[in-house]
Amino acid sequence: MPKGIDVAYVTYQVTDLDRMEAFLSDFGLAPAGRHGGALYMRGTGPAPYVHVTVPGGESRFIGGAMRMSAKADLEALAGLPGSSSVEPIDAPGGGLRVKMSTPDGLRVDAVWGIADAPALPLRAPNLFNAAQRKARRNAALRPKREPCPVLRLGHFVLHVTNHDESVAWLHERFGMIAADYMCVPGDESKVIGTFLRFDRGEEFVDHHSMLVIESEKPGVHHCSFEVQDIDAIMGAHDYLVERGYTLDCGVGRHLLGSQIFDYWRDPFGFRIEHYTDGDVVNSDHRPVKFTGTADQTT
Repeated sequence: MPKGIDVAYVTYQVTDLDRMEAFLSDFGLAPAGRHGGALYMRGTGPAPYVHVTVPGGESRFIGGAMRMSAKADLEALAGLPGSSSVEPIDAPGGGLRVKMSTPDGLRVDAVWGIADAPALPLRAPNLFNAAQRKARRNAALRPKREPCPVLRLGHFVLHVTNHDESVAWLHERFGMIAADYMCVPGDESKVIGTFLRFDRGEEFVDHHSMLVIESEKPGVHHCSFEVQDIDAIMGAHDYLVERGYTLDCGVGRHLLGSQIFDYWRDPFGFRIEHYTDGDVVNSDHRPVKFTGTADQTT
């Protein structure tokens, strides 16, 4: 079975690249240049880009991409129904990819061999003084209202018309497995959402790198980017408010995955999330079924 190891990037189409670049810069992503007419934005980590925007006559979500463990994974995927052949990536860092479409027609690429970029500067995490553990001593915190540097793409969430079929597709193509389940409120017998993680055995990975939720209309719910700590989130929250951007939901704490979150709307109406303090799990983790409401989890 092909084996995915991380999320790579998300791709959107919008009517104004300059406007998107201005927002994403205020959100904490760094420009990685424009190539072939597309806008590439990166975090502080080694990925040369984590967010791609292409120009077009309408604004829409195009898809996401998963990083694979070996070139052989791409060759295996290329032989599956609905897959492209292995092709070079004409973007920063190069590499190879196979283009695929989910059962609902949303694009999810498999990529391999993208060269790392030099890391960008990032402050160390601030020490936190809990009630019974005071790690910060003789030192004050005065976070600034400013963009918080994004480290990496953490996950993206899809609405799908057939939950079970989509989960099976992602397992077949990327080896993704369930971290936790969302059920109809009050009824564990009907699973309508699955938090999916990469399977790396005893190695700890993010609680989820994708969430798929059954819906009448397929598409993206949001993409999510990790930041250093809660002070980064709070300083950026105030900065984005001052800049007049649209707050969607936050600041809050998720019940599945445990992330401290802050959701915004980009200028084209798409949800985008800052998060920190998320769970990491390994092969010892056992999924649970959650019967609360969607707004408590996403």
